[in-house]
Amino acid sequence: MNAETTTVNVSTPGGDYPIHIGPGRLDQLHSSIPADATAIAIITTTVIGALYGARVRAALEGTGKRVIYVELPDGEAHKNSDTLNQIFDVLLQNRLDRKAVLVALGGGVVGDMVGFAAATYMRGIQFLQVPTTLLAQVDSSVGGKTAINHPLGKNMIGAFHQPVGVEIDTDVLETLPAREISAGLAEVIKYGMIIDADFFDWCEANMAALRALNPTAITYAIKRSCEIKAYVVSRDERESGLRAILNFGHTFGHAIEAGLGYGEWLHGEAVGCGMIQAAQLSQRALGLSADSVSRIAALVRASGCPDVPPALGTSRWVELMQVDKKAQDGTIRFVLLDRIGSARVQTVPADMLEAVLASA
Repeated sequence: MNAETTTVNVSTPGGDYPIHIGPGRLDQLHSSIPADATAIAIITTTVIGALYGARVRAALEGTGKRVIYVELPDGEAHKNSDTLNQIFDVLLQNRLDRKAVLVALGGGVVGDMVGFAAATYMRGIQFLQVPTTLLAQVDSSVGGKTAINHPLGKNMIGAFHQPVGVEIDTDVLETLPAREISAGLAEVIKYGMIIDADFFDWCEANMAALRALNPTAITYAIKRSCEIKAYVVSRDERESGLRAILNFGHTFGHAIEAGLGYGEWLHGEAVGCGMIQAAQLSQRALGLSADSVSRIAALVRASGCPDVPPALGTSRWVELMQVDKKAQDGTIRFVLLDRIGSARVQTVPADMLEAVLASA
């Protein structure tokens, strides 16, 4: 293994696997394919395929196994059942069996869809996550959550299905637009807010280096994010308790995405803005200090994410937030902070929520 590669191990009831982090990992993908694999299906998008398709095919053809290559339309708007069926069509047409391995090459949309295809094709086959966005590297590729969107709710149709591994090539970040880097940094700083105050402090001190993709800073941020995600997932694989805190800012964020139309804001942008709203709600419900709210808002702004939510209207906000996986019998439950580094899930009085939404 490349001497520059760092490994974080994930251990869950659904499977144990490594996360390899380092430069040039795209050329090492063959090492993560199980020896008994009968075929490999690379599933990516037209945009990512143009950048890395040939390189990844070459790396995986080195295994000597049959390699199938599929390009899908790009973007959150295509994370739906129609695109999922395109994947199934290819798998069935090529008669892939239960020993086949799917390779998800792309951002969170690709990872979620390919993971869901792997979870359901023949009732479950293996897949490898190869995330190409910062957001996918630090969040969605780790932990086995897979899903597609529905017009009435984001990620409401899915399954828990752990990959055989996650290959994070830090070099690919150089091809991302600044907006995508900012969206990924929203998920990075989230970890500090919910569980690691020292990491929050570190992000405050190093945000300029992170946005500039300083190799030392960005590698540490990815590693620490993966360590925290692995810690939480190992204790609560199926989000029955602790894992729900990873959704800090997401109840507001998912409402923004659905309310504006998927793809109008990037997922990380919506989450970044949603974390400010969640911090404001935490101040009202749990007494989070005004200084902490200000620091959270300042760090979101420093990351480059939007800090002003769209004016959806209070009733529309509530309607959208009721379609949330944390909701119970139509009652919205929020991830809130009592201090930076400490999160919990609970309901809030309607007047507190409305006061926050009224400022949106």
